[in-house]
Amino acid sequence: MDHFSWIALLVVEGIGPVLFRRLLEKFDTPAAVLSASASRLAQVKGMTTQVADAIGSISCKRFAEEECRRIESAGIRLLTFLDADYPRRLFEIGDPPPLLYLRGVIPSWEPAIAVVGSRRASRDGLKTAEKFSAELAAAGILVISGLARGIDTAAHRGALAGGGSTVAVLGCGVDVDYPPENRQLGTNICSEGCIISEFPMGTQPLAEHFPRRNRIISGLSRGVLVVEAVEKSGSLITAQYSLDQGREVMAVPGPIWSISSKGSNRLIKQGAHLVDCIDDILEATRIARQEKHPSLFNSETAVPRCNLTPREASVYQLIAQGPRHLDEITQTLELTPGEVSAMVLGLELKGMLQQLPGSYYSLP
Repeated sequence: MDHFSWIALLVVEGIGPVLFRRLLEKFDTPAAVLSASASRLAQVKGMTTQVADAIGSISCKRFAEEECRRIESAGIRLLTFLDADYPRRLFEIGDPPPLLYLRGVIPSWEPAIAVVGSRRASRDGLKTAEKFSAELAAAGILVISGLARGIDTAAHRGALAGGGSTVAVLGCGVDVDYPPENRQLGTNICSEGCIISEFPMGTQPLAEHFPRRNRIISGLSRGVLVVEAVEKSGSLITAQYSLDQGREVMAVPGPIWSISSKGSNRLIKQGAHLVDCIDDILEATRIARQEKHPSLFNSETAVPRCNLTPREASVYQLIAQGPRHLDEITQTLELTPGEVSAMVLGLELKGMLQQLPGSYYSLP
C-alpha cells in the first residue's frame, strides 16, 4: 500500500473524508490524484481552485515523507478504508475516516459496545463503568472508549480485568500520551487491543478534535452506554452521534441530586434504554453472549474481511446506510448500470452484500 500518497493527499487543507472518497472514485489511487491536472481535478464534485492548487504541493509531500518515517520508527500500522482489516461498521456513519493510525493488535471489531462518561466521575460511577466493562469483556464483547480521565479510564481497565479486548479512540496522535497519567494503561490496552486515531502523528489533543473522535467511538459500536454525564458534555455528543448513526443509546441512572448524573438521567427521560445490568445492554443491542475471547472468535454478525476497490467501497458505504435499489446506486454514484452491476456482484461473491427482491441490495 502506498501510504505516502494517502498521507500527502489527506494533509491537503480542504480535503475531508467525503471529498477524498470522491477523488478515489474518479482516479482509483491517491497517487493518481496527486499527479492529476487541475482541469481533471475540477471535474470532481466539491473541488475548489484552492484545493486543486494545493494537491501535490511540495509541503504536502515533505510532510508525508516525514510522517512515513515517524510511523515506521514508532511501529504504527495504517489502515485505509480499502483494507480488509478496516472496521466495516464505520462505513455506516457517512464520513468514515479514510485512514486510521493504529497502535497495538487488530481485534475482531464485532460485536462492540462503547462505554463513555464524565471525566470527573464519582467513585460509584467509576465502579459501575469498570464492572459493566468487565462483564461485557467476559461475555466476548469488545469495549470501545476514549482513554480520557474518569469513566473512559475505568471502562478500559474493566475490559482488561474481564479478560477481553478494548479499543481506545483518541482525539490526538496515537504517539501522544494523553492524559499523561494513562500512559501505562495505553500500553496495557495495546497488548490485548489497540489505540486508534484519524489524526497524524504528534497531533495534540485540541478541543475541536474530540467531536470527530466521538463519531468514531459511536460508529464502531452497536450501542453506546453512558455512565454519568453532566448536562453539557462530550458523552452527550457521543450519544447524539449514536442516534444519528442508528445506534442504541443506553444510560445508567444516577441520583437525582447529582450533577454528574443530570446528563445521563436526561437521556433516559428522552428515551435511552435504562441499564442496571449487562442483560439490559445485550437486550437493547440484540447481542448474544460469545463463547470465546473477542480477538479470537468470528461472530455471526461479523463482516467478511476483504480488500475493496475505491468504487466497491463507495457502493458498500451507500448500502451500509440502508438497503438501496440498483437504480439509486447508479444515480447516486454517477456510474453506468454495467459498472454498478459488476461491483454489486463482486461484493456479493465476497459475502458483503445480499440481493433482495426487486433489485434491492442490503448488508447480509
